[in-house]
Amino acid sequence: MKCKILHESGRRMRIHIFKPYMSCEEADILEFFLQGQEGVSHATVDERTGNAVVHFREEIRKETGDECGSPSAREKLQKRLAEFDFSSEEAVVPDHSGRVLTRQYEDKMFFHIARRLLMRFVVPMPLRTVLTAVRSVPYLGKAAKSLVKGKLEVSVLDAASISVSMLRGEFQTAGSIMFLLGIGDIMEEWTHRKSVEDLAAAMALNAEKVWIRTEEGKEVLLDISQVHAGDTMVIRTGNLIPLDGVVLEGDGMVNQASITGEPLPVHKASGSMIYAGTVVDEGELAVTVREEAGSGRYDRIIRMIEESEKLKSLTEDKASHLADRLVPWTFGATALTWLLTRSSARAASILMVDFCCALKLSMPIAVLSAMREAGMHHIAVKGGKFMENCAEAVTIVFDKTGTLTDAAPSVKDVVTFNGSSGDEMLRLAACLEEHYPHSMANAVVSEAVRRSLEHEEKHSRVEYVVAHGIASSIDEKKVCIGSYHFVFEDEGCVIPEEEQERFDALPDEYSHLYLAIDGILCAVILIEDPLKKEAAGVIRLLHQEGISRVVMLTGDSDRTARAVAARVGVDDYRSEVLPEDKAEFIREEHNAGRMVIMVGDGVNDSPALSEADCGVAINSGAAIAREIADVTISEDDLHSLVTLRRISSALMTRIHRNYTAILSINSVLILLGVLGILPSTGTALLHNVSTIGISMRSMTDLLEENGKQK
Repeated sequence: MKCKILHESGRRMRIHIFKPYMSCEEADILEFFLQGQEGVSHATVDERTGNAVVHFREEIRKETGDECGSPSAREKLQKRLAEFDFSSEEAVVPDHSGRVLTRQYEDKMFFHIARRLLMRFVVPMPLRTVLTAVRSVPYLGKAAKSLVKGKLEVSVLDAASISVSMLRGEFQTAGSIMFLLGIGDIMEEWTHRKSVEDLAAAMALNAEKVWIRTEEGKEVLLDISQVHAGDTMVIRTGNLIPLDGVVLEGDGMVNQASITGEPLPVHKASGSMIYAGTVVDEGELAVTVREEAGSGRYDRIIRMIEESEKLKSLTEDKASHLADRLVPWTFGATALTWLLTRSSARAASILMVDFCCALKLSMPIAVLSAMREAGMHHIAVKGGKFMENCAEAVTIVFDKTGTLTDAAPSVKDVVTFNGSSGDEMLRLAACLEEHYPHSMANAVVSEAVRRSLEHEEKHSRVEYVVAHGIASSIDEKKVCIGSYHFVFEDEGCVIPEEEQERFDALPDEYSHLYLAIDGILCAVILIEDPLKKEAAGVIRLLHQEGISRVVMLTGDSDRTARAVAARVGVDDYRSEVLPEDKAEFIREEHNAGRMVIMVGDGVNDSPALSEADCGVAINSGAAIAREIADVTISEDDLHSLVTLRRISSALMTRIHRNYTAILSINSVLILLGVLGILPSTGTALLHNVSTIGISMRSMTDLLEENGKQK
């Protein structure tokens, strides 16, 4: 592909692609291709101009001293671009990136403004008058419907302003009112559609592999693209159901809130229909696939959430209701002004300057802009109200494993008992753990792969107990793997008497995973779970951002929890907690009058994520956690939490500032109109200009405005 570097500055490079026309699909392919290159932190492509802007990572610039990333990274990028072809399948692009929607509404806004300019400067006055009258009909019709229902809403005030302007012969003013209302309608619709698509994308399928049962009864792990209608999937506790199907056998509880909106899990048994994107809360299901990948799940999500009230923040909703409540007062002030002054011009000036238009226009724009900015920092927010909750929260609760600690813990050692072989015990543990999405399970499976320990699926049906462990049978022997509580207290396993001293000498600095066969301990797998390097700094920054209480909840022993809590600097911690204990702790915080943010990544965090005012899931965590959470952040860096808090707080500041500006400016304009200092056309013009100005201001980046960057 032919391209040219237009400009290089700091960590930024601007490139022009020599292509006569670039479609939205091609722009997405190129953008995701660039973002996947070595040394690139972020890239954007403008399909209209054919320009791409590439940002290099900060750490590369620091290590090399080069102002635009390391020379090797820059040269590699240039070489890859020269070899790039839009037909390449290297870049994985989501089905719905949002680019087409943005293009659609940008075009709609452009033609709306162009039509206004054409009417103003090209169309002759007589024809302009007729066209203005024709364009007013939909507004008058909408007002009539509102009055028939006995409601005095903003639509009635809009129609009154347009009608009075035309009756006074001020068709230019009427046209200006309809122009501004048109912009408001476009922006409000854009905000809603963008919110819906962002939510749908956040809920979209993130399953790449699935367990398939072969005709011989074995289970194999396949890419989702390799699964066909008629295949049998095996879905276990905590797993996402990646495709529509019918339950062949098994029994389980399925969380299908993402499709049906039902808050409670639904029981599924043989013959039950299950849907892609739902999650198995409990149990195990063998499912016959009905439809292959890409069978319309996204569209079903869109339909489900299209009218969802949770997309609006309480403040945004308050602005909309306040606008409607102000309508009778506006009409009353208009009538009173006419009675006192007998001046239709002064009375009309009040109609020309209402608070409603600015309130209903600027608030959705502010929320849309904040959600867009969060997305730029790899933070997917499922609705405006969750940003408001995040801004007002004073308590943040962290799960430990996979959240405060590294998302990829590793096996430090396998300590064997009862004459067992370390490799065999690790092989057995991996055979059981590979079916369940958890960071410690992933560590066991990864270590088995590193040691080239292959295994056959010899075990019978696996029983998974959330936050405890796994039980199964191999060669008619019961096998248990999990926590101390599960293996020794629930399952009644014992330590070989002659090896008690070795057991007591196990090092405390590691997490312990116990494996027992036929009731006798055979191995303890030591898991090294280092803290994320940024954890302590993030907690310190959260305190600075107004979080007064940082709490860590973990199922680990008190010994391990106390050590981690001291290192990261949390205000409080709870150890050996169950999933229901985490949710109960959040309810206690609510009873104390505190709003809560919950951060987690596992199946056992889902009750707490659901209970919290703002549930935040780590992107690499369990499917059910991502499904239930209100916000999803990248697993790479906990600083995203600080960024989310800053954007949310800045959004609320902007909204309150908008309130003040709208009330102040419009009150002054009304006063000037009533006193006869400004004519109605003048107050209408200044009102429109101030409304557009406030709305444009609401589109700017919040972090840049507040001088706070990630």
